[in-house]
Amino acid sequence: MEGKEPVSLNLTGRRAVVTGASRGLGRHFALTLACAGAHVVLTARGIDRLQGVVQEIQAFSGSGVVVGVDVTDEKSVKVCVETVEKEIGPVDILVNNAGIAVSAPLLEHEAADWDAVLNTNLRGTWLMAQEVARHMVRVGRGGSIINIASILGFRGTKQLPGYCASKGGVINLTKAMAVELARHQIRVNAIAPGYIETDMNREFFATPAGQRMIDHIPQRRLGQAAEIDGVLLLLASDASRYMTGSVITIDGGQLAAL
Repeated sequence: MEGKEPVSLNLTGRRAVVTGASRGLGRHFALTLACAGAHVVLTARGIDRLQGVVQEIQAFSGSGVVVGVDVTDEKSVKVCVETVEKEIGPVDILVNNAGIAVSAPLLEHEAADWDAVLNTNLRGTWLMAQEVARHMVRVGRGGSIINIASILGFRGTKQLPGYCASKGGVINLTKAMAVELARHQIRVNAIAPGYIETDMNREFFATPAGQRMIDHIPQRRLGQAAEIDGVLLLLASDASRYMTGSVITIDGGQLAAL
């Protein structure tokens, strides 16, 4: 349409915090946001690996810094957000990616395993989102919180009770926060990936058991991290300014086939 400005996914001037950014999808998200122009704050418990990701960002003239955080610890989360605000500036985008999984048969699952998964995946998401939201409300310029859920938040699977429960909690936490924070111009949405190929799972999916799982995906293949980029940038940018409380699945049609 003549005279109409195109929707932009450019994030130049925005400050984005990514948890669990040292490897896997978290690393990829940090690189993607930096490529789009954001100043990215990479966080994790162990900061040594984060320095390597910052070097990758700097190699294409992107902007990234490291701040350590344990997302399960309330004090650590508060210190992290305070540090970002003081040293880097107002947070515009939070990508709540930190997460773990413990695989074991239900009847053999230890309570400590359950606690570790729920504390990281659900409590950690809650603590980071709440503290960043407090910061955004105080600054008064709104922002975008993106929680990384999973299609296993919608369905169950064997040997991952804590992971399934935690991601189901993330999905409903996303909706609850979206309702309360909308009046502050803070959008809260979630991405629910299916089976995405990473360095951590590549060997498994090459096995007969892994191939059987792939055979149940309508597209008959694993997703690639780059195939999440479009949704990530949509939710991080003003292109999604009327979206909140949404959960977007990226799974090759797996949920639709159930």
